[in-house]
Amino acid sequence: MFLLKLIFFSTIINLAFGCYQCFIDVEDSLRLCWGHILTEYNTRNVDFCFTTLDRIFNNEMRVIEAGKVGRGFDLMLKDILMSEIMPIVEEFDLNTNEDTLYEIRLQAAANNFITEASKLPRGFQDQGAVYNCITCQFDSCEFPLDCPVKEIKIVETNRTQMGCKVPFILPADIEVVWRYAMEKTVLMDNFKEVTVGVDPLYIIPSARLEHSGTYQCEIFSQENSLVRIYYYLTVVPLAQLGHAELQEVFDQALLPTGQFPHLSLTVPVTLWLPSPVLLTTCLTSVLLLIFISLG
Repeated sequence: MFLLKLIFFSTIINLAFGCYQCFIDVEDSLRLCWGHILTEYNTRNVDFCFTTLDRIFNNEMRVIEAGKVGRGFDLMLKDILMSEIMPIVEEFDLNTNEDTLYEIRLQAAANNFITEASKLPRGFQDQGAVYNCITCQFDSCEFPLDCPVKEIKIVETNRTQMGCKVPFILPADIEVVWRYAMEKTVLMDNFKEVTVGVDPLYIIPSARLEHSGTYQCEIFSQENSLVRIYYYLTVVPLAQLGHAELQEVFDQALLPTGQFPHLSLTVPVTLWLPSPVLLTTCLTSVLLLIFISLG
């Protein structure tokens, strides 16, 4: 048994931690993997069993994502995983089974874990933490309540939209409030409420000059603020855009005599030259006309 433990620990040193290693004891893993048989060679290989466990549970992003539950639900996460693994441990303990059977049973256990764990409440911004199966502890969402102002510039009469997008899971009962301020600011006192609802998008079908300013989107859950996102919108007048284009044409016209904008090197310039026969015919005709005029 000591030798098996030594093999196990030498294996997990180089492996990433995951939900399986957060909740399943080493002794139970040894019991599970004791009778692992490589079908191709008909030999028992405990180390390969640990590699299979690591691939199916610890390096599988679906398992890791399913384990991102809210504070206090990690114990339920452990119960779900143990209910899937321990029956296999009891069945396989001191018995030999081929690697194909291990693959089928462990993959089914992982799929069931994903399904059940995904039903647990998630970790949200207001709770400040989410369970991380890689570190086996709760991590902060590390997302600021007030985001930096993002600048947007559009031409007058064009359509634009702004949205509340966050890199963390939102609860189902969110409320979205959009506010507007004429100047560039993040001070709450400067904003006036525009809309309240659940739509994370704010759309301006045809922008006018008076639409310029700062737009703030704040997301609430059970009266707790989760995030505030800011956009500073600049609307460029059509007259100003037309003046810029006219100024460019005017600048080209004022170039000194004999100077022209440089031609692109990618555009070939072709000179057309007449054929020798045509040149001879024209020269003969000119000489004939001269002799006739001289009598």
